[in-house]
Amino acid sequence: MWNNATVMMLVEGIFATLYMTLVSTLFAYIIGLPMGVVLVVTAKDGLKPNRIIYKILDVIVNIVRSIPFLILLILVIPFTRLIVGRAYGASATVVPLVLAAAPFIARMVESSLLEVDAGVIEAAQSMGAGTWTIIWKVMIGEARTSLIVGATIVLGTVLGYSAMAGTVGGGGLGDIAIRYGYHRYQPDIMLVTVVLLVALVQVLQIIGTKLSKKLDKRIK
Repeated sequence: MWNNATVMMLVEGIFATLYMTLVSTLFAYIIGLPMGVVLVVTAKDGLKPNRIIYKILDVIVNIVRSIPFLILLILVIPFTRLIVGRAYGASATVVPLVLAAAPFIARMVESSLLEVDAGVIEAAQSMGAGTWTIIWKVMIGEARTSLIVGATIVLGTVLGYSAMAGTVGGGGLGDIAIRYGYHRYQPDIMLVTVVLLVALVQVLQIIGTKLSKKLDKRIK
């Protein structure tokens, strides 16, 4: 039945979903962004080619990305308990979300950085710019619009993962949809949670698009 308790449950579910999505994405970028940069820098045509480092990171990224999120969620339960102290709830879901999103982010970053015009990088090298200067001011600076678009995609993906975590008590709107909409046969709650999830994705998409356009130097 729709009452204040139900409404509050949905409001708490929204905040739990946003918490899982934003915190997981933040920590995933702390891991995935450097991985993506290293993949580009150590590639065959990179600033500092290193076949061993590139291959190791490439294999790790490919393996983790190949594991379906629900399976990864179950596989890392012991690690999640070690970090958080329990294997259920919003905070516990952050751990597998970070592990799932980090390699995805690494590929997104790699793709964005590879779009940077090689001529710009060569010009910076010819002027004596160091490796870190080229990475930060040239590569990341030139690719910032693409990186923000990629971050928007990542946020939507992580939000979807957080909803899937509801099947094993992950918390948030996904958990509400499973517990009430599926197990208790309340299709109205299921429908509302779906609408809310879609709305959250759209809001994040709009914010990301506006930010990317604002920072795009090509748009006057």
